[in-house]
Amino acid sequence: MRLVIARCSVDYAGRLSAHLPLANRLLMLKADGSLLVHSDGGSYKPLNWMSPPCSIAMAEPDEDQAAAGITQVWTVTQKKTQDRLIVSIHEVFADETHDLGVDPGLVKDGVEAHLQQLLAEQIELLGDGHTLVRREYMTAIGPVDILARDDAGASVAVEMKRNANIDAVEQLTRYLELMNRDPHLRPVQGVLAAQSFAPQARTLAEDRGIRCLVLDYDEMRGIEGGHARLF
Repeated sequence: MRLVIARCSVDYAGRLSAHLPLANRLLMLKADGSLLVHSDGGSYKPLNWMSPPCSIAMAEPDEDQAAAGITQVWTVTQKKTQDRLIVSIHEVFADETHDLGVDPGLVKDGVEAHLQQLLAEQIELLGDGHTLVRREYMTAIGPVDILARDDAGASVAVEMKRNANIDAVEQLTRYLELMNRDPHLRPVQGVLAAQSFAPQARTLAEDRGIRCLVLDYDEMRGIEGGHARLF
């Protein structure tokens, strides 16, 4: 991972346009090719970013750019959409690169792990005729919580969350992109299973063809009054 603290401006060009005026920011360039632009605020959320697959080109400024004080121009291009994130760097304050190694993945808390176990035991909640293949199906970027098959034999990848947000949709999307490259698995359907959903997560999931399964922890444990439904 490369971490650069620089005075820069950022422009996003593609399906929508956005501009970040000149300011001091953290540029986070990850090994997967993604670039995230952070300010000293806003918690974990970047001001702008480009998700993989993407390519990055670092170039010297042209005459007009140099005259405006720009010393480097980074152009990050999304390979599928051709959207571009253009970072115009004026001054670099710090530039460090660190090898973080292979991440073991998220260690789930007790409730989330128990939800996974319960859904594996009650796989019919996904729909009639569904069967369990295995829990913690490993991919190149981490384990999918549950791999199942529907009544037609098609693969179904299930990601479990207590509270599903946009990050959960993005995580499952990355898993599905990888799994659909495997001729033994594709086509792979996606199901995001959670006790609650942020409205934006539900909208994004439905737009990407990912089903949302609302789980009731108490009902799955045999306590009356709950529900689990797909919508």
